[in-house]
Amino acid sequence: MKKTILNLAIILSATLLISSCGNGKESGETTTSDSTKISGDIKIDGSSTVYPITEAVAEDFKASFPDVKVTVGLSGTGGGFKKFGRGEIDINDASRSIKSTEDSLCKANNIGHIELKVAFDGLAVVINPGNTWCNDITVAELKKIWEPEAQGKIKTWNQIRPEWPKEEIHLFGAGVESGTYDYFTEAIVGKSHSSRGDYTASEDDNVLVQGISTDKLALGFFGIAYFEANKDKLKVIPVDDLKDDNGKGPILPSIETVKNKTYTPLGRPLFIYVNSTAAAKKEVQTFVDFYLTNGGALSQEVGYIAMTDEEYKAEKLKFDEFVKSLAK
Repeated sequence: MKKTILNLAIILSATLLISSCGNGKESGETTTSDSTKISGDIKIDGSSTVYPITEAVAEDFKASFPDVKVTVGLSGTGGGFKKFGRGEIDINDASRSIKSTEDSLCKANNIGHIELKVAFDGLAVVINPGNTWCNDITVAELKKIWEPEAQGKIKTWNQIRPEWPKEEIHLFGAGVESGTYDYFTEAIVGKSHSSRGDYTASEDDNVLVQGISTDKLALGFFGIAYFEANKDKLKVIPVDDLKDDNGKGPILPSIETVKNKTYTPLGRPLFIYVNSTAAAKKEVQTFVDFYLTNGGALSQEVGYIAMTDEEYKAEKLKFDEFVKSLAK
């Protein structure tokens, strides 16, 4: 993750030489003098799922642009969009697209924005390693567990499959302000923001990891990056969508199965949203360009699934055109 001083010096010297020869710079290239001139504050909040990627990007960005202060919070996608819509932050990390109500809040406060895709993720359905009976699960069974009608009725494992023990199910999942919650409920229950309420909820996935890892009867869901970071104390179970999958049966979440779309319906894209006022600032432009240039490698380092080089280039072009439109 950390760049060596030697490599950084070579890169900066090369871009300075190109500039001094009168050649135009590629998008995202910054000379040494540009780097020392760039300063300011960038405020980011939002998804706990996207947080590890953005935190890694911010850390590397700080090494190259020490005069820019980047703060990264994790109040959940919904919580972040509330701050974003009030103009309190420059960038919102999001594990889903903006809702119409959130967009209306932005419009009410004259806040324009752009959505940029930064990586892919799969939601992991996890249990405690002490659970010896649940080796796979279907979308229909997950719906039976999580739908609103299950509250107060579906309480034990044997109510899902008769051969499973007559023991309580202890549920853990993303909080209602989380984009992960919205995505999971839409994919599994069939309606976003609709589920039973009697479960341990948190926008902080580390809280869920702690709960599931210490409870033999637990079942929960969160992004696969958090499972990968804690797989020594958790067990992920494959999911079967029961559709025509050419006999593949239950599928485990992985880079390959999310990319080839066989891990359905729990694979998803991840985004950042950039405030148009912030996007007009040099420090934000530089940060976003840095994000889209380095985000692929960094997302893989923290357990997510990178897009292709062509996809990142397309997002950079999209952002460049957005910035140009702001000057008109």
